[in-house]
Amino acid sequence: MAMPGYRLSVGDGTLGGVTEIDAKIDGLVSAWLTLPDIAEEFGVEVTRVRQLVKEGQLIAMRRGENRALHVPAEFIKEGKVVKGLVGTLTLLRDDGFTDEEMLEWLFTADETLPGTPAQALRENRGTEVKRRAQALAV
Repeated sequence: MAMPGYRLSVGDGTLGGVTEIDAKIDGLVSAWLTLPDIAEEFGVEVTRVRQLVKEGQLIAMRRGENRALHVPAEFIKEGKVVKGLVGTLTLLRDDGFTDEEMLEWLFTADETLPGTPAQALRENRGTEVKRRAQALAV
């Protein structure tokens, strides 16, 4: 059983504990999907979606009374992980971002983009999002 206050461990390939979502992130992300919801949309078993979380291809946070794992709905489009998301998450992780910091960055509006990086990825503007993620490391 996961201990409260632990965050997702991607490095060792286990789900480990996943943090309770904080109010700021919950305010930034307008819609969430459970892992079974995503599995149904992808047409796969929920264990495959858990594997995507373990591999760092998706970020999952514990939400709600039953503390179920949820993924931002904007990360899923037409039965797939949004194009460019995996590479962007890798860049941000390599820059030392935590899952919470990645969500905050992805869902905070940037007037120069315009919109949020998550919206830009959904609109197939991933090149600019990745460029900005790379610039964070400098």
